[in-house]
Amino acid sequence: MGKVQKVYSKEFKEEAVRLAQTSGKPIAQIARELGISDSAIHGWRRELAEHGQEAFPGKGHQTALEEENRRLKREVERLQQERDILKKAGEHLLAGKQMKYQFIERYKQEFPVVVMCQVLGVSESGFYAWRKRPVCQHKREDAQLIENIREEFHTHQGRYGSPRIYRELRDGQIKCSRKRVARLMREVGLCAKCKRRRVMTTKRDPIHPVAPNVLNREFRAEAPNRKWVSDITYIPTAQGWLYLAVILDLYSRMVVGWSMSSHCDEELVEKALHLALGRRRPVSGLLHHSDRGSQYTSQAYQLQLEQSGMIVSMSRKGNCWDNAVIESFFSTLKEECASHTLYASHDEARLALFTYVEMYYNRIRRHSTLGYLSPFNYERMGNQPTLRYV
Repeated sequence: MGKVQKVYSKEFKEEAVRLAQTSGKPIAQIARELGISDSAIHGWRRELAEHGQEAFPGKGHQTALEEENRRLKREVERLQQERDILKKAGEHLLAGKQMKYQFIERYKQEFPVVVMCQVLGVSESGFYAWRKRPVCQHKREDAQLIENIREEFHTHQGRYGSPRIYRELRDGQIKCSRKRVARLMREVGLCAKCKRRRVMTTKRDPIHPVAPNVLNREFRAEAPNRKWVSDITYIPTAQGWLYLAVILDLYSRMVVGWSMSSHCDEELVEKALHLALGRRRPVSGLLHHSDRGSQYTSQAYQLQLEQSGMIVSMSRKGNCWDNAVIESFFSTLKEECASHTLYASHDEARLALFTYVEMYYNRIRRHSTLGYLSPFNYERMGNQPTLRYV
């Protein structure tokens, strides 16, 4: 006759564990007095610590269906844990053991260590051995540098990649290399927002005369107010499109004029030009470049350019590369300011765009073409006049 397995109630197990925790007696002695094995008490302690009130479901007093339901529930919970771990782990799945151990250490209060080890393909013993090893100086420096990188990354709302983060750290007297910053950003999953394609917003009027491409893709200027480029883009909102006309100075890539409206018409670009003229007061001979959109070829706009003594230049038909600088600016603006947000109203979008252009892009954001200086600082270091606020 086979050995009959003893079945103990939930209450018995709980009291046995409580006795082991409070009596002060050795577990082996308590086990002998209760007529059970000391391994049973150790097992019950672990189960109670891991599952709390759900521990000891009581196999001997429930139907097979109830037991199967509990087993399935535990399986679902385990799969949900693994799914959540995989979501957070990201690049750690393809990283070395050190990075996996760091991930486990970081999330050990959120997920069981044993489950994370199984998901990441490392052993528990290896993790605990890693914890006991002293951290080398290089790792400590990396950990501190990662905190500095995270701070700069979030300060700029995820708009900066490793080149600009590196410049921020260097200007803050933090010694590191750009490659090291790039490596650490990859390891912790920090990636700058990517650019997307721009949709055409202007359309040529065949009746209006057009000007030749005088700029001819010479996107460098030796001083401010020598070459301006202009174009229109759109921002989606819950109230419909909000159109934005911008004028850039090619010397510093500074936005010198802008205007926003719910209508993409001549008045939109005229207001942007008025702002630029009022703030910069350019002398005659400034080159103004745009596409062949009807807003720019209109009689009223061309008259303003003529009265200001500007040289008119226009892109060739269907050639966006002839105005590549402002195309690039719009791509950056949309990705960093508008691509992840649907503004509830035109007013909300106006405020966000105004803040981005005037307070962030012109004065703070580092521009790769300018040696990673902001447009404002680039003009200031060149002892050239900047925007006038009147």
